Amino acid sequence: MNYLTYTYLLTPLHTGASSQAGNLMGIAREAQTELPYLPSSSMRGKIRSLLETMHPDEAGKFFGERIKDGNQPTEGEVWFGDATLLLFPVASFSHQFLWITCPLWLSRWNRWLQNETLTPVIKEWRELLNKNTDNQEGKDAIVSVSGPQIYLQGALLNESNLAKIESQSVLWKALEKVPDGNGVLELKEKLVILSNDDCAALVEIGLQREVRVALKTDEKTVDGGSFRSEEAIPSETVLFFPWGTKPNKQEELTQNVRDSLEYILNDRIQFGGLEGLGRGWTENKTDAV
Repeated sequence: MNYLTYTYLLTPLHTGASSQAGNLMGIAREAQTELPYLPSSSMRGKIRSLLETMHPDEAGKFFGERIKDGNQPTEGEVWFGDATLLLFPVASFSHQFLWITCPLWLSRWNRWLQNETLTPVIKEWRELLNKNTDNQEGKDAIVSVSGPQIYLQGALLNESNLAKIESQSVLWKALEKVPDGNGVLELKEKLVILSNDDCAALVEIGLQREVRVALKTDEKTVDGGSFRSEEAIPSETVLFFPWGTKPNKQEELTQNVRDSLEYILNDRIQFGGLEGLGRGWTENKTDAV
């Protein structure tokens, strides 16, 4: 049985650096796109620790036993994929902030959703956003936003170069399972679909960056040269990740942990690093696919 879990960031998420340059403490990024993501290993470890607390006798068998007392590790009954971007918040001078997405993110999502009516819509949007010399009908964005101009962080979109997302679009039905952040997520008024390249550029601009310094012992002065910059995926971002359970002839031996897994993946979980600073709180909803 396979599932899709939608993860709405209630607080910024620091996913752990895939690399570190100088004093920049970066975040995990995909090798081919440089987009931020939440590694499946991080999620699996957190979820396992929660379930080991709840069901210590079943969690090892369900996730796979670790090397212990000379015994070999065993294969588990569950798998998790990486959590990748679906919706990303961007500051707007005209609309406070908006959510952006692109055909790449939507196509990745639909690979697991397998919504046959959504597939041709995404293809149509991809072609419409492909502005080149052969496509005079191309648009800068496809939006649900009203107004003659849309001011994004680092971009200006004019109404004449925009297409509208239809009010009856199959996209809205497909997005109904996404958590709304306690009513914050207003996609029918605040969604902008951009080209893949434009979306990636705005993500890079929109990542949260903070500078931290170390203070001298017993003094409120900066310890010389002791500072670092930390990146984080901002709150209000929506990611998704696939996961599934493997068939097992003795599922009754791990039934409690299976039931609890579905429960916690429809609840709030704290992922990533800097937990003591409140980073990584998420609201989650899970749907079978």
